[in-house]
This record gives sequence, structure tokens and C-alpha cells, in this order.
Amino acid sequence: MLLSLAIIILAGLFAAAISEKIGLPRIIGMLGVGIAVSPYVLDLLDSSILGISSELRQIALIIILIKAGLSLDLSDLKKVGRPAVMMSFLPACFEIAGYVCFAPLLLEVDCMEAAVMGAVLSAVSPAVVVPRMVKLIEDKQGTAKSIPQMILAGASCDDIFVIVLFSTFTAMAQGGSAKVTDFLDIPVSIVSGVILGAAVGLALYLFFEKSYQHSRKIRNTAKAVIMLGTAFLLMSVESFAKPYIAVSGLLAVVAMACVVKLRAEKQVSARMSEKFGKLWIGAEVMLFVLVGAAVDVRYTLAAGASALLMIFIALIFRAIGVFICMLGTELNLKERLFCIIAYLPKATVQAAIGSVPLSLGLPCGKKVLSVAVLAILITAPLGAIGIDRTYKRLLSPEK
Repeated sequence: MLLSLAIIILAGLFAAAISEKIGLPRIIGMLGVGIAVSPYVLDLLDSSILGISSELRQIALIIILIKAGLSLDLSDLKKVGRPAVMMSFLPACFEIAGYVCFAPLLLEVDCMEAAVMGAVLSAVSPAVVVPRMVKLIEDKQGTAKSIPQMILAGASCDDIFVIVLFSTFTAMAQGGSAKVTDFLDIPVSIVSGVILGAAVGLALYLFFEKSYQHSRKIRNTAKAVIMLGTAFLLMSVESFAKPYIAVSGLLAVVAMACVVKLRAEKQVSARMSEKFGKLWIGAEVMLFVLVGAAVDVRYTLAAGASALLMIFIALIFRAIGVFICMLGTELNLKERLFCIIAYLPKATVQAAIGSVPLSLGLPCGKKVLSVAVLAILITAPLGAIGIDRTYKRLLSPEK
């Protein structure tokens, strides 16, 4: 396992540095290393690492979500309430509609299988989007109109919506039926996640304040470690509560960090945000190399030109959905174009659930996995490059 960790960290950082040197996003080098060392190419990673790959990816995602919460300003979110809510479900709905309309023609699947495929493919990747939006917030790019905050909030909820739809569609494809309660899980999980996270964030703040008053001041590093451990606990609550009530662990983590930032002194929250920024350097490598290692490139060749065409048609549907979300806002055409680009990348969710239809024995399983792999390889670099290369031209810096 130690050798595998050394390969992931050292090779990942080296490839990221090379990508940065030639003007490409770091994620491309890391994904490339992951694909190269995966069991499907060079097979250099220990099976014990691959066995806990999803948990390690989740830890990395938690770290950047805490940093996102510590960077968010709740007053900014109030300004963009409606578009942020719409961004959490409307683009995904449009993309799924694109698959339902065109996948039966291009990929020879039925409408139910096309809906399953659309649910796998329609989730935006918070792993690609969130760190970039955090950077834009810190650099004050587009923050006057709360653009990165809106995208960050929408991307955090988008996955919940899509995963609930995916569970419903796969049950229907296996011969089950959709229940109204399945769809009710979406708003319930969002609201319960935010309430839980806010309550825990308030409790953490009071604990930190109490320790300060009793001359047992907790250092910022220790506070960051406590927050990280609490975030792991919140993610566990999602699993424990699943039989009784839907709870979004990811939103609970963001809400917890937001409340701590809101109540704590500005200097304290800034230092804690800096601590998680340093943690993200290692977590980022782990996340994207392991995402790359989860990609079975054998299915890329099987996908063919029709799958490639299907992905781009679906992205057009998605772009229309994002554009509709922007109607009635103060955003100009350039800023709306940036929002469309920022909502292109796919990686984490597709790597996590792309193989599920195949493991369930659905006839469309191999095609779904093929299209999911191809979508990661195309849209993750496309979205990352698009965001990194266009934000200075399309967004205005806050004065």
C-alpha cells in the first residue's frame, strides 16, 4: 500500500507540474497518471488501495467542500437564490432529456435505458468545479454578481438530485416502479443536510469560544482537525439515517463550514481556510489520480463515434438548461457563457456509478460505462481548461 501511495503522490504531482508548465490544468496530468497506473493499463496500484479508493476520494472531496464553506459568504448566496436553486436541477433535467430523445437513435437503447444513461452522465463534477470556484472567490473574480458562489452552490446540490434520479431509474429498468417518496427525498435531503450542518457548525463555534474563555485556547490547526473529523461524522450520518430520512452529507459539510465562518472572527476563518487550502494540495492528487484509476479505458474504444456525438448533443441540452437558469438575472452574455462552461465537467459521480448498471446486469450496462468513461476523458479536461482559460476574459474583477 505504501508503494502505491508513493506512486499516486509523486507521479501525480510530477504530472501536474508538467501539465501546468505547458499551460494545461493540473487535473489533466493527474487523471493521465491515474489511467496509466490503473488495473486496466500498467496495473501498478495495490488492490488494498483500490478497495478503499471511493473512501479516499470522498475524504478529498470533503476537504475542498470545507474550504468552499469557509470561503462562501451567505449574504452573496441570498443575492442569487433563485438561479442557484435552478442550477441544482434544471441543467441535469435538460441533459437527461437529451439522452432520452437521442440515445435510442444513436446507441440503440430503449427510453428507460436512455434515462439511466442520462442520470449517470448528467451530474456535474464538484471535484473539478468547486476548487476553481473557491479560487475565483478568493481572487474576487465575478464575485460582485456572486457568479462563483452561485455555481458552487448549484454544483453541490446537483449531484444529490442526479443520484436520486439514478436510483429511481435503475429500479424501474430492473422491473420496479417509481414512487413519489423517491422524488421527495431530493428536497428533504437538501433541507435536512443544511439544518444538520448549520446546527453542528454552531455547536463547533460555541465549543471553540468556550475553550478560549477558559484559557484553553485551541490553535487553528487543531480547530481544522476537529472540523475535518466532524465532517467525516456528518458524512457517516447520511449512511446511518438512510433507512429513516434522506440527509445530504455533502451539503451538511458545506453548511457547517459556512456557519463557523459566519460566527467566527474574520482572521480565524481566513486562517482555517488557509489550512484546508494546504491540505487540498495532497488531497487533490489523491482524488484525481484515483478517479483516473477508476476509468476503464477498454470501454472507451468500444464507445465509438456515436457515443461521442451523443455526449456533445447532451452538452448542448445542458447548455440550454444553464442559459434558462440565467434568465432574469443581471448577468451579461459573457458571464452567462462562463456559467455554461463551468457546468461542463464530469468526473467523480461518473467514476463512482458508471459501472453500477453493468454490475446490476442491465442490458445497457456496457454502453452506459463506455459513454461514462468517454465523458470523463472529454469533459473533465474540457471544463477545467475552459474555466482556467476564460474566467479573466468573461468575468469582471470585483473592485
